[in-house]
Amino acid sequence: MAEKRFPATDDQLEQVQAFVAQQLEAYDCPARVKFQLDVAVEEIFINIAHYAYQPGQNGTATVRCCVGGDPLQVTIQFLDSGKPFDPLAREDADTTLSAEDRGIGGLGILMVKKSMDAVGYAYENGSNVLTIKKNLTQ
Repeated sequence: MAEKRFPATDDQLEQVQAFVAQQLEAYDCPARVKFQLDVAVEEIFINIAHYAYQPGQNGTATVRCCVGGDPLQVTIQFLDSGKPFDPLAREDADTTLSAEDRGIGGLGILMVKKSMDAVGYAYENGSNVLTIKKNLTQ
């Protein structure tokens, strides 16, 4: 599994996405799947950058990426040592309500859950670990 640590700041998003894309280079990944992965990576990384750490605290996010299996799939893990937070424990945003009637937040993780084949969360050794999996042959 390839692994890289990034400062948890908005300006690192392109580097995070490039790291994931680099892991996928050797595989014939459909454009639709690449797009879904880009959106999921953006949502998760930007949430870490904005919410995992206290304002002024210099945090990091470690991104792990592995491609393999049968069927071929990519597994991406995001680790941060910010405050414990399970985004999957929250009730899904009600998309039947208007924007004015719906509470703030939750749409991004809902998109991730709907577009990935598996999404999991654990708090391990002082770190939030969010794992997404996507079949590359879809």
